[in-house]
Amino acid sequence: MNKMMRTLLLVAITIGMNVKSFAHCEVPCGIYNDELRIAMLYEHFTTIEKAMTKIVELSNASDEDYMMITRWTNTKEDHATEIQHVVSQYFITQRIKLPETTEGAAYEKYIKQLSLLHQLIFYAMKTKQTTDIQYIEKLRVALGAFEEVYFDGGHRHKIELEHH
Repeated sequence: MNKMMRTLLLVAITIGMNVKSFAHCEVPCGIYNDELRIAMLYEHFTTIEKAMTKIVELSNASDEDYMMITRWTNTKEDHATEIQHVVSQYFITQRIKLPETTEGAAYEKYIKQLSLLHQLIFYAMKTKQTTDIQYIEKLRVALGAFEEVYFDGGHRHKIELEHH
């Protein structure tokens, strides 16, 4: 029995060491890079767009490559999930301040930010369900609008990623 317990403990430790860790946690460390997160979101959009294009292209080929279609579908799903994670765990949980309803302009800004972030989560979900490129453009528009509200239209270095 002792040998069995050691084996189970070793398996549990091994599994625990292989758990995926995310780029940011909920420890109030004060280390944030909002521009980087936004640039990463644009990169996810571009990756999903490419995956959608490849899925359609491979699906329309005379000799369908089901393995590559599956791989591109998985890539699309993973990047959409990462968008949802960054939006919910980074921006909503850690970066968007929760004002009192009586705070007027601050509360209105909060509602606008939440609305735009919800659009990002929703459109990311839609990219999981389809290969319709319109949702990539909706993601880009929503994120651009969020940037304007979040940064108060102020000057900052906007990171644009090439997309096609």
